[in-house]
Amino acid sequence: MSAGGGTRAIIAALLANLGIAITKFLAWLLTGSSSMLAEAVHSVADSGNQALLLVGGRRAQRGATPQHPFGYGRERYIYAFIVSIVLFSVGGLFALYEGYHKWSDPHAIDKHQWVPVTVLLVAIALESFSFRTAIVESNHVRGRASWVQFVRRAKAPELPVVLLEDLGALLGLVFALVGVSMTLATGNGRWDAAGTLAIGLLLVAIAVILAMETKSLLLGEGATPEDVSAIERAVNEGSEVERIIHMRTLHLGPEELLVAAKIAVPPAASAEELAHDINTVEARIRTAVPIAQVIYLEPDIYSARAASPQRAQGNAEVPAADETGGKG
Repeated sequence: MSAGGGTRAIIAALLANLGIAITKFLAWLLTGSSSMLAEAVHSVADSGNQALLLVGGRRAQRGATPQHPFGYGRERYIYAFIVSIVLFSVGGLFALYEGYHKWSDPHAIDKHQWVPVTVLLVAIALESFSFRTAIVESNHVRGRASWVQFVRRAKAPELPVVLLEDLGALLGLVFALVGVSMTLATGNGRWDAAGTLAIGLLLVAIAVILAMETKSLLLGEGATPEDVSAIERAVNEGSEVERIIHMRTLHLGPEELLVAAKIAVPPAASAEELAHDINTVEARIRTAVPIAQVIYLEPDIYSARAASPQRAQGNAEVPAADETGGKG
């Protein structure tokens, strides 16, 4: 994923949510609507989440150190996981609490009745702009994957997070609009409470999905099937390698891939010739998959023993093409 595209989507969502949060708080102060309060807190939580994503992206750019020899690329995953926690606690649980409180003690909206509907319609327009920006930026990197596949397989967490947040925000605004409109029409404050409870359940569900997907990234995911196939072709297309004995890939960050492989090589006349052949193969891998920045190739003479799981340091022997990039 383009880091610039993710940043543009985050900034668009941040600006939209800051403006929406202010108007929602004003609407809540004027009307006392619990849906408006829940939506205002939701927008504040979303604004904080976008700020966290920006901070995570910046901190992930730090160079490698002796203590962290592979760099800080995974810090983006950590901040994305924190986003799911904030969305669950600050957004979802607060909305559920507020909805329960309003259901127990319902109040009609009897002043400034035009305010909440107007604010919600304006908020829907602003969120739609933010959601459209996230969709446009995602389409640049989504390829032929469905939206569900994109959210599940994306190695850069920013766009999936913004997409789910914006989708949740739009649905939440619709729930709030229905709750407020029914309360205004019937004078029954429990419609407002029901809208608030629906917002809370929605945010909790989205937070759980984000946590599950980000957990997989934190645990460490291999390359996508497309990248694995490209690496295999790059290794095997020359005469330097007879076959791949086994290969492992791991994302050190969204745009940094580690490739470790044991390769069967023909007999070499000298160590210098062997080193030259390995460097040639590494260059082909980096050309085929530019994010393959860390490559370790171990030359060997192919035999059943060389390909055994014991020689692979306990890793189960599977064909390299069987490695998948989807989240489990």
